[in-house]
Amino acid sequence: MAKKMLHTCIRVQNLEKSVEFYENILGLKVTKRLDYPDFKFTLVYMALEDRGYELELTYNYAAEPYDLGNGYGHIAMGVDDLNQTHEEYKAAGAEVTDIKGLSDGAASYFFVFDPDGYKTEIIQN
Repeated sequence: MAKKMLHTCIRVQNLEKSVEFYENILGLKVTKRLDYPDFKFTLVYMALEDRGYELELTYNYAAEPYDLGNGYGHIAMGVDDLNQTHEEYKAAGAEVTDIKGLSDGAASYFFVFDPDGYKTEIIQN
């Protein structure tokens, strides 16, 4: 039986602000929007140009702020030029950490935070 990862869901407080972040900072594009006013929620699916794995932004109308808890870690994205990407995100006003590396040199990375505080790890390809 073939299996395929489809999406990761995160709940957001301000849908427009979140879509703007994922479009303008991470370069994702909206692939689908589903509005369910009778059930008081909207789903926005976003992906890179290849339209593979998607990020689902779930906006529950009038929801209280979410507690991210300590179980969620992050999503990750690879880039060809880590330093340039870091500078671009900073120039765009995104909250980013310093670039770090693992002690064995296996990876260089930094984190960028979305409007709700979710982290995306940006890793050198």
